[in-house]
Amino acid sequence: MSNKISYKLIAAVGSVTLVIIGIFAYVILSAHQEQLISELRRNADQLSETVKSSTRYDMLTNQRERVLRIITTIGKQDGIQKVRIFNKDGVIQVSTDASDLGKKLDMTTEACYACHAANQPLERLEIPDRTRIFQPAGRDRILSIINPIYNEPSCSQSGCHEPTKKVLGVLDISMSLGEVDHEMHAGRDRLLLLGVVAVAAVSLMIYLLVNRIVLKPVHEIVAATRKVAGGDLHYKIALAKKDEIGMLANSFNEMTQKLSEAQRQIYQSQKLAAVGQLAAGVAHEINNPLTGVLSYSSYLLKRAEDKPEFKEDLEVIVRETVRCRGIVKGLLDFSRQSPPEMHESDINEIVEHAIRIVQAQIDAHHVELKKNLGADLPKVQADANQIQQVLVNLLLNATDAMGEGGGTLGLATQIAASGTTPAQAREIEILVSDTGCGIPAANLQKIFDPFFSTKGPKGTGLGLAVAWGIVGKHNGRIEVESEVGKGTTFRILLPLG
Repeated sequence: MSNKISYKLIAAVGSVTLVIIGIFAYVILSAHQEQLISELRRNADQLSETVKSSTRYDMLTNQRERVLRIITTIGKQDGIQKVRIFNKDGVIQVSTDASDLGKKLDMTTEACYACHAANQPLERLEIPDRTRIFQPAGRDRILSIINPIYNEPSCSQSGCHEPTKKVLGVLDISMSLGEVDHEMHAGRDRLLLLGVVAVAAVSLMIYLLVNRIVLKPVHEIVAATRKVAGGDLHYKIALAKKDEIGMLANSFNEMTQKLSEAQRQIYQSQKLAAVGQLAAGVAHEINNPLTGVLSYSSYLLKRAEDKPEFKEDLEVIVRETVRCRGIVKGLLDFSRQSPPEMHESDINEIVEHAIRIVQAQIDAHHVELKKNLGADLPKVQADANQIQQVLVNLLLNATDAMGEGGGTLGLATQIAASGTTPAQAREIEILVSDTGCGIPAANLQKIFDPFFSTKGPKGTGLGLAVAWGIVGKHNGRIEVESEVGKGTTFRILLPLG
């Protein structure tokens, strides 16, 4: 199950998506936290300024109880943990927590270090330098901000403080970050839920898309390969796609078509070879007796000139014996097919020679010949006599198919569809078509079999078998298309080079 493409893609894309969402969530949460803390710092600074303003008069008049009351009232607001005022020596003078009064802070702690690093308090610090965030044990985090209380002329004139002192003390306000942390945790949980939902949605989408676009077509192709492995070379994959899967299906269909054609050619060649061997033996055994029969019947026919009751029968014997001898001659020719003598040949010239041989039969059947010979065709390596024999056979068959009523006989040569120019051509195509009776679909696979004929007693059934063998020895192929009542087209393809 883990080897499926869909699961591998889901695992890969899901992992990448999870990492991206995690980085995205970290950046967003960090920025959001920084924004919230910055906002809280500004609020704390504004609150400290408000406290300083509210207690300024009471500090000038040294009314500590009123200062304490104001600070206590402010300290009761939500989110404020503690408000304290301590002098320049670090002693807590006022605090919302009574237990802190009189305590002295450690000047070396992180909270005091920024101002007292050089043993001299700094007069001005920016807001980020005046805040600190810490977390007491078992409690929420706390943001604390200090705001220096500067010496003013009115303070020194009142006699409470020396005029040489610039900083009299510090106002310290501590605020809880519990609400901020709660919001951050809620945001983190929402982003985590969003990540899980996003990964699940992406995984589901990948599964559906891969199943529809890849797995289903692949299963069809696998099923087709099993069909072909079982011997069904006519099986086709019906995938109307223009993507890579569609190209694979089309290539598979072309492959099976070529395999089927190759299988048919091999079977036909084997059958022709077997029949050729049988025909040679049979023809040899029959030829001698036929010669004797023909000789004696011809001799008796001459002696029966004045005996008409015998002459007619002897004429039938002689005629049928001659026909049998023709069949035996065809068998011998079929069994003694010689290998082609290849020479550089002009296809159009071969076609013209074949036409001249059968021109008398074409005219006798009142057939109209239409030629369409391609110009500047490349020459082919072929045995001109054997290719001419094939064409003569096809032309005579086409003439016989149209009968005495005549018709149209088409003959064309051209570059095959595999090339658009002579330089790109890989095959030369010869087309022989007629408007005759056509061949039934059930007979199309049989017409190249030896001794199969649709002409009745007129045909031996060897012509197309011989043509198939000749074209095959030229490394070419012969194809046929026919429709009953409309005609037949034979297509000969010969390779170049």
